[in-house]
Parts: sequence; C-alpha cells; structure tokens
Amino acid sequence: MSRATPPFRADHVGSLLRPAALKDARARRERGEIDAAALKAVEDREIARVIAKQEAIGLQGVTDGEFRRAFWHIDFLERLDGVESYIGERKIKFQGPQPKPVLLRVMGKLGAFSGHPMIEHFKFVQAHTHRTAKMTIPSPAALHFRYGRDAVPEAIYPSMDDFYRDLGQVYRKAVAAFANAGCRYLQIDEVYLAYLCDPQLRAQLVDRGDDPDALIHIYAEMINTAISDIPPDMAVTMHLCRGNFRSTYVASGGYEPVADVLFNAIKVHGYFMEYDSDRAGSFEPLRLVPKEKSVVLGLVTSKTGRLEKKDDIKRRIDAAAKFAPLEQLCLSPQCGFASTEEGNILAEDEQWAKLAMIVEIAEEVWG
Repeated sequence: MSRATPPFRADHVGSLLRPAALKDARARRERGEIDAAALKAVEDREIARVIAKQEAIGLQGVTDGEFRRAFWHIDFLERLDGVESYIGERKIKFQGPQPKPVLLRVMGKLGAFSGHPMIEHFKFVQAHTHRTAKMTIPSPAALHFRYGRDAVPEAIYPSMDDFYRDLGQVYRKAVAAFANAGCRYLQIDEVYLAYLCDPQLRAQLVDRGDDPDALIHIYAEMINTAISDIPPDMAVTMHLCRGNFRSTYVASGGYEPVADVLFNAIKVHGYFMEYDSDRAGSFEPLRLVPKEKSVVLGLVTSKTGRLEKKDDIKRRIDAAAKFAPLEQLCLSPQCGFASTEEGNILAEDEQWAKLAMIVEIAEEVWG
C-alpha cells in the first residue's frame, strides 16, 4: 500500500550530488569572479532542474538537494543568533579523507531567533514542486557533540544545562518558522545518537568529561523541545547515520544502546536508519518501534555507484519485517549522496539509478 503522508514508501535523505555547473559557479564566487546574485541564479536553475528530476522518477518527497549548502549542518547552525563558524582542528575524525576544518562555537547567549535564510530556501522548493517539499536541518546536538565544552565558553554559559535549554528553544522557534512558511515535512539529521553507539567514540567523550549515557537523554530532550509546537499535520522524521563524507564514515555499532530512548522517548513520526553495512548492526532494535511510527530502511548505499540487486533488498526488507511490521516500513538510501558539497564517489547517473530502483522496489513491495 502506498502512503499519502511522509515518510513515503520510497523516500530519500535529502542531499544530492552537485552538478558541474553549480560546482563551477560556487568556485567562481569564491574567487570573486561573480557576485552573489549570479551564484543564486545558477542555484535556482539547477535546483529547479533537480526537483523536476526527482518528480520524474516518482519520488513523493522532494528536496533542493542541499545545493545552496557547503555542509549538511554548518550552513544552518552558523546562521543562528549567537553561533559562528571558524577554522580549527577537527576532533572527531573520518576513516579516510577529512572535510574542510570548519568548526562551530557559541559567541553569545542563544534564545533569540531573528530569522534564517533557509526559510526562503524551503519556499523556493515549495513553489517549484507538485509533490511534498521536504526540508532537512541538523539536530541541535550538531552544535555540541563534536566539540563539547570547547564550543560553549563558560563566560557565556557557566551551566551547560542552560545552554541545552536555550538551544532547544532556538530550535523550537526555527521549526515554527518553517511550519509558518508551509513546511509539512521536516527532517532532523541526528547522526550523533548513532555515534553514541560506538564504543571508541563514547570513550572519547568520557575522556573530555562528557557522560555518553546522559547525552542520549539530553539530545532527546532538545529534539522534543524543538518540535513541541508543530501543527498537527506536520510530519517530522529523524535521520541517523554513522558519518558520510567522500564515501567514508566515522562510527560503527548497532542501535541497541540508544534504541529505547530513540523510539519511545523522542516524539518524531519516523526514522531514516542507516542499514547498508554490517557497521549498523542487526534489525533487532526495531522490535521497540511503537505502532504509530515509521522506519525508513536505509538499505541502498549512497557511498558507491554499484547498483544493488532488487531481490537482495527485498530479502533485507523481509528480514526487518520480522521485528517491525511491513506496513510501518519504507525504503531509502542510508544517507544523502553529498553530505558536503564535495559529494560521494559515484556518478550522477548512478545516483539516479539507485533512487529510481528504490521507487520500483517500493511499488513492488507495498503496491
């Protein structure tokens, strides 16, 4: 059976490979060869094109491919009042090449929300699609997990509890602004709960003075605060992954350490869950998913161009259905194809082949 509301049977996480024309325009803008208006004109054109492509292959949830961003998280967070980006040393490392060393820190009290450019980014998608416009934003944890206390000066926030409270309230205002703009499909990219399933990363947090088990509950509470005012017809999903840059990763470990809080304490409607490799563990944690929630199985990898066999994906769906009923399941890639503007190591036609196959499998499995 198909679904009229998000998440959809065939869905995707959000980011798409940047086309050559867009990469060229961004490079020219960085060199000062074109102005902001000229870059926006290219972005608008390429986003309209990528929206049409998503519609053509049958996707119901449509994004702008995150074409106006350099990073999945920094572009959103650095435009919040009281937050800035800077160049520094990354503490949480990928297993391979590293992204640009752009970090985040708090430079003033959080709480005010004076608007955000991504509200207009959403409106552009909404105005250019006949399907459901989907917006993706990083979770509040993205301002804390990678940096800890380093991002939050004691002079501004002597108490971390006050920081977490204010950050949750900023997000509540931001989510309300998207809702007021007409957004009815919002995805919160919460990769850090998956990172908290990795014993090595947990040890790294303990070494810097954080309690991993406490953070699970702190992050959950911030997300619940963020979505506490949503309208009844707004669907909020959460995306979980273990890192995605140039087809590499950060973390390993199954979902069991966070599953109960993830599914039963966090009040989102659905979960995009990485399941394209053994690093994600088994489907067994899905036994804890409440009946009213959905799980989008990330069984198709965005990290390579090799097209999976349909029958292999269907067998994996059957395996997951032993723990959560088939009617609560959907299908997607495990992550976006370009969490940063550099993108994963595959070609655009390989990306579209994977998304088209997901639509076909969903029709064959759910009708």
